[in-house]
Amino acid sequence: MAETRMLKFTDRAQTYPSKRAAEERANDFLEIARPYIVAKAEEQAARCSQCGVPFCQVHCPLHNNIPDWLKLTAEGRLEEAYELSAATSTMPEICGRICPQDRLCEGNCVIEKDFGSVTIGSVEKFITDTAWDMGWVKPVRITADRSGQSVGIIGAGPAGLTTAELLRSKGYTVHVYDRYDRAGGLLTYGIPGFKLEKPVVMRRVDRLRDAGVIFHSNFEVGRDASLAELRGRHDALLVATGVYKARDVDVPGADGAGVVAALDYLTASNRAGFGDALPKNFDAAGKHVVVIGGGDTAMDCVRTAVRQGAASVKCLYRRDRANMPGSVREVAHAEEEGVEFVWLAAPAAIVPGGVTATRMRLGQAGADGRRAPEVDPGGDFTAPADLVIKALGFDAEDLPGLFGAPDLSVTRWGTLRCDHKTMMTSLPGVFAAGDIVRGASLVVWAVRDGRDVAAQMHQYLRARAGATAAAA
Repeated sequence: MAETRMLKFTDRAQTYPSKRAAEERANDFLEIARPYIVAKAEEQAARCSQCGVPFCQVHCPLHNNIPDWLKLTAEGRLEEAYELSAATSTMPEICGRICPQDRLCEGNCVIEKDFGSVTIGSVEKFITDTAWDMGWVKPVRITADRSGQSVGIIGAGPAGLTTAELLRSKGYTVHVYDRYDRAGGLLTYGIPGFKLEKPVVMRRVDRLRDAGVIFHSNFEVGRDASLAELRGRHDALLVATGVYKARDVDVPGADGAGVVAALDYLTASNRAGFGDALPKNFDAAGKHVVVIGGGDTAMDCVRTAVRQGAASVKCLYRRDRANMPGSVREVAHAEEEGVEFVWLAAPAAIVPGGVTATRMRLGQAGADGRRAPEVDPGGDFTAPADLVIKALGFDAEDLPGLFGAPDLSVTRWGTLRCDHKTMMTSLPGVFAAGDIVRGASLVVWAVRDGRDVAAQMHQYLRARAGATAAAA
């Protein structure tokens, strides 16, 4: 009987959770989508075709068992659906909110072209939020006592938190060091509340703290302890700092008054959401705002400026809409909320009261297949701006210099060089995962790396414990 509940994509239309009206949501930092009700989640999950080769699962970095938990959801077996989802992901409700499903699972759904994909991310979010509400999310289960061995994790973002959970569950003593006053990394301070409300992150952190994970906040390696000192404290270390160095705009006036980096701007806004004071230079209220860039961080900035009460918000991007790296959904949300996109425009100078920009056109395709932007003569213009936000992406910081560890090997991009099988860096017992290895990437890939590196660190620590026992 259960099988007849599935394969409903031919007579059930794709339906995402309804969005709050743009004029309503533009006045707060709450998530923009209303949650599914149980009946709607079951209805949408039943659209799954249960195909023999589940491309949604193949194209998920975590290889989540998506068809199986969709089937369980359609059958009303929500607790089992949650347990199956949580078996491969340490934070499914977070990935359900912020993953670019249109480029991953949903974008590879076999019914997507003719019927519209299954709303995988929305169902994933629903079943785990339901699990929290119903008390199905249990404390971290510790399966052994390995507290004699200690692990240090540098960075409390998704890679670090995932590793902390998995190694703590194996019984290790786990310490997490982070530069911020609250754990979560970009989940807490880089992603606005309208995409990821902060209690969703904090309950994950609290669960780890309740499991005995020890958090050291406001801790900077190189200032509060060198990497060598941390290596002396712990049997293994993980570097999961992410990449935080903002790429600059190489134009006159880029360092002038009223010009801020995207992450600084988003961090200040998210701090305000926790009740901290919002510095005046990061407050867009009443100002004409120009954001330079076209990725998801730029989308976060323009939508934050709207919510702060900006007089106008423009986004300058040097390519056209079709070649924009940011999520198509995010662009649509921003436009609904009143953001103006100025396509094929690049800044030439940042001057008092505005941004002088040059019109661009797309030339020949480069080695990466993308058509390169080039100047379109005679198309200069000036966009009024009291606040300019630079959102051109992130690079790695100089970790060998910051950590006082000259032997820590890096690539030519500044990311950490590591053995991609063991995930160990050039320093024995020091591992690396997440964006500091990949470069700026997706949260779901950081979770995947955290899962993989936990397995490698466990293997290393077991071998180390065995060697110590043999020597004794």
